[in-house]
Amino acid sequence: MALEFHFFDWLLIAIYFVLLLFLSLRKSWKSVDEENFLLSGRKITLPAFMATLVSTWYGGILGVGEYSYQYGVSQWFIFGFPFYIFAILFAFFLAGKIRENKALTLPEAVSNKYGSRAGRITSIGVFILVSPAPYILMLGLLVQFMLGGTEHYLIYSILVALFSAAYVCFGGFQAVVRTDVLQVILMFTGFFILAWFASKSFGSPLLLWQELPGTYKDFTGGHSIQYILVWFFIAMWTFVDPGFHQRAAAAATPAIARKGILGSVVFWFIFDFFTLVTGLYGVVIFADVDNPILIYPYLANTILPAGFKGLFFLTLLATIMSTMDSFLFLSGQTLGHDLVAKAFTPSKSVAITRICIFVSVLLAILLIYIYPSVIALWYVIGSVMIPGLLIPVLGVYIRAFSLKNGYASYALIVPVVVSALWLAAGTLTGDELYSQAYLGVEPFYPGLTASAAIWLLGHSK
Repeated sequence: MALEFHFFDWLLIAIYFVLLLFLSLRKSWKSVDEENFLLSGRKITLPAFMATLVSTWYGGILGVGEYSYQYGVSQWFIFGFPFYIFAILFAFFLAGKIRENKALTLPEAVSNKYGSRAGRITSIGVFILVSPAPYILMLGLLVQFMLGGTEHYLIYSILVALFSAAYVCFGGFQAVVRTDVLQVILMFTGFFILAWFASKSFGSPLLLWQELPGTYKDFTGGHSIQYILVWFFIAMWTFVDPGFHQRAAAAATPAIARKGILGSVVFWFIFDFFTLVTGLYGVVIFADVDNPILIYPYLANTILPAGFKGLFFLTLLATIMSTMDSFLFLSGQTLGHDLVAKAFTPSKSVAITRICIFVSVLLAILLIYIYPSVIALWYVIGSVMIPGLLIPVLGVYIRAFSLKNGYASYALIVPVVVSALWLAAGTLTGDELYSQAYLGVEPFYPGLTASAAIWLLGHSK
């Protein structure tokens, strides 16, 4: 399906990129201390906190559309509801404590609690967890579709990633926050417009519900209970997500950190409604599409007039870029501040972090080249890394999960190895890559079991 863009649509796109540069380059390049570069001096206000947290949680918007088109309302039950639960728990039990902690990063907090070795291991896990590769891949595919070019999507991926890396590197976390404010406004505006025009083209959401095939109304999406529960456990990602920790640490007060997360849940619920409804409109308007991951672009290209079409594609760009920007920064921060700088020249941590942001781009592009898949990558990273990070990270802030120092490194390594081996066994014996559970058991569970066993043996009373 060829994209039909008007001059005004392209003008909106151009204005958006100019605004991104303006917002991120408002301050001149100068020497700043780590707290200002990494956490904006811990002065983030409630509106800015909510804008940056809400926007960065939806980088996988094309994957959300693909899942809605294929499995219906189970999209909300798997990718929405469980994350609300753990975000609320994070707000009540972790947010305030993270803000009061003196650590600048999550690995640094683990290092302060369990020692430098545990901190370095955590850094490696966090670096894998915050890889911007899935979001760079989606942007490359989206830009390729928009331009209608024949070049390999990797070329577009590299260009957009380097553009983002440049302004993130220049402005630090404050640049991420400023651009997120613009991007969250575009997110909600664009999907509201798409839902509105879809209802005018097809009918009300009530009529949409009546016309949907029965399988699309099933909250399980035809999946097994075990598969659904795995995604509920993967939603524990929230507890170890460096983005959540970074924003909680950057809030002006512990109260802002708590209120900001609770308020963000409300906005996530609203946004999930629009993404689900528009995905379901795609089901009834398009009987079949060649690439379901582009269902939102296909729908916008078909039903939106000039100007509104460009605005919606801005929405997609903004939604993905808000997460990519954050992950680029977190990836560079973890590699630079938590690994390289601490091992060699801590006094030049900010400069090293800036360089490592570009290194993270190169590593992410390499990963995309080796394995260009988004949803499978989420599944693998979540299933393998979360069991190892969960207990040690929670133990930093909640006494009941605290470990004796000698056990922290084991808790970080052994569950990851167990989950990875289980995943490998399932992959080798299954018919589909990363979708088969060895002996009928998803790889997350053996890793979590190993983590629980180490906690029972080594928890600090």
